[in-house]
Amino acid sequence: MKDNSKSLIAGLAVVIGAVVIVALVGLIAIRPQREMIMGEADASEYRVSNKVPGRIDSIYVKEGDMVHAGDTLAHICSPQVDAKMLQARAARAAASAQSLKAQHGAREQQIQMAYQVWQKALAAVEVYRKSYERIRGLYEKGVVSAQKFDEVEAKYKAAQADCAAAEQQYLMAKEGAQSEDIAAAAALVERAGGAVAEVQSYLDDSYLIAPCDGEIVEIYSKLGDLVGTGAPVISILDMRDSWFNFSVREDLLKGINCGDSLWVRVPALGEKRYAAVVRRVQAMASYATWRATKTNGQYDVKSFDVKVEPQDKIEGLRPGMTAILEK
Repeated sequence: MKDNSKSLIAGLAVVIGAVVIVALVGLIAIRPQREMIMGEADASEYRVSNKVPGRIDSIYVKEGDMVHAGDTLAHICSPQVDAKMLQARAARAAASAQSLKAQHGAREQQIQMAYQVWQKALAAVEVYRKSYERIRGLYEKGVVSAQKFDEVEAKYKAAQADCAAAEQQYLMAKEGAQSEDIAAAAALVERAGGAVAEVQSYLDDSYLIAPCDGEIVEIYSKLGDLVGTGAPVISILDMRDSWFNFSVREDLLKGINCGDSLWVRVPALGEKRYAAVVRRVQAMASYATWRATKTNGQYDVKSFDVKVEPQDKIEGLRPGMTAILEK
């Protein structure tokens, strides 16, 4: 009798234990799992493009090289720009010569020539004056006709006008160019210098310069390729400016606000957690970021783009690596 009671108690204990185990397993099985918020790493990428169309004749870097801001990456040869530079420099030289001529005035030989012309005109005036006075005396006596007197008088007045013009030419050559002419010549020099500076800027842009420190991740063109204005030639990755992008459903946004501190784990780098700060929370486009849940009595949920920046540099981080957000 006692043995039967013990067997019954043992059996009940086994059954109760089994029920408890099944209940615990069921609770664990039906308990909702914590949602995992996953995203990926990203970083600033600069595409170095050219301003001058031409042909690539030199590439000084390779993919994977580390460069610093200001390093020369490649050179683009443009014969058209070289020709423009020759034209601009020739125009500047001509303008400079004109300016010097205006500043220095007439040469000594030109001044002497103008003086001799003036003296010659003075001599002619003296000759015509004597002829005029002699003919006038004869005309007053009625010896010569009025027509003859008028002819001599006209020649005398013309000689006086020629003499006055020659004198002014001499004075102008002696004084040099006017201030307006000097200013105009200087303006021509400045304009020609501007043209040279403009072409020089194009020549400077024929060298592709690294805008930042970073890694050469891709070279789009090869030696000898013809590239147009604005075409990207080399891509530089700046890992100093890195972040994580997460697509988070709005029902998981609680505790994720701009300025909040969170933890991020990068499985590719191990189990270490990295401190990060939320920088942006922005709704994503509606056509691909909502999920219908009305069938189970809930509501439609949108997705938000969450940008998270690490507080310190993460060694080994590369764009595209999977990241897990931990609140």
